[in-house]
Amino acid sequence: MRIAPLLPEHADEVLAISQAGIDEGNATFETAAPTWAAFDAAKLPEHRFAALGEDLKVLGWVAAGRVSDRCAYAGVVEHSVYVHPGAAG
Repeated sequence: MRIAPLLPEHADEVLAISQAGIDEGNATFETAAPTWAAFDAAKLPEHRFAALGEDLKVLGWVAAGRVSDRCAYAGVVEHSVYVHPGAAG
């Protein structure tokens, strides 16, 4: 396994892993994974990484997004960590 920047070419796998987390009922209050455009807009570019298997398939991902644009929340993030069900354990 290697850790690499999360890139647009990972989008389908990232969103599928997100949906799997949603379906398990423990990841978020959301009911469906976002579009890649919405995901991309919500996550800070310098704080998103993918765990890639030997075959370069995404095993999991981490990302952070701003909690708020208000000055009082400067530097505060909400983080996400998702693991493909087949890679958990």
